[in-house]
Amino acid sequence: MIARRSHIYGVIGEFEKPEQLVHAAVKIREAGYRYYESYTPFPVEGLPEAMGMRRNMVPLITLLGGLVGGLGGFGFQYWANVYSYPMNIAGRPLNSWPAFIPVTFELTILCAALSAVLGMLALNGLPQPHHPIFNAHRFTHASADRFFVCIQARDKKFQLADTARFLQGLSAHHVSEVHDD
Repeated sequence: MIARRSHIYGVIGEFEKPEQLVHAAVKIREAGYRYYESYTPFPVEGLPEAMGMRRNMVPLITLLGGLVGGLGGFGFQYWANVYSYPMNIAGRPLNSWPAFIPVTFELTILCAALSAVLGMLALNGLPQPHHPIFNAHRFTHASADRFFVCIQARDKKFQLADTARFLQGLSAHHVSEVHDD
């Protein structure tokens, strides 16, 4: 039987207070690490700014989805009534746009909502049935009373021993490796 070599996903540090996590996130970013994530049992004020997170793209994706839906709905009705199946009834214009408003509105809302949900899922990398962070033994506390930061091995600056020492220097309560298998 061939033994599989364990791959390292990253190094995780455990903190007791949210202020410690925010301080650690600032120091990690200042040290030049770019691929790291924080895990908390509740939203921590100031953490996104400390991590240097960019503005999210979901509102733009939603706007574009709504525009595509609205223009597509109006365009389809225009094409059907003017080009494909024109019917001149009582001298009414073929492009009777007031009659197109309900369908246009509904398709705008539908496509905007669908693009918002699908965009959010895509940007978050979901669905992901299993994440390597769940291999960390102490990570079960992340949903109850502890705060974690994980520096990923794909970071250019990542060196296992140096990164573990760096997290310990940030007063992490517990530091451990996270295996990818």
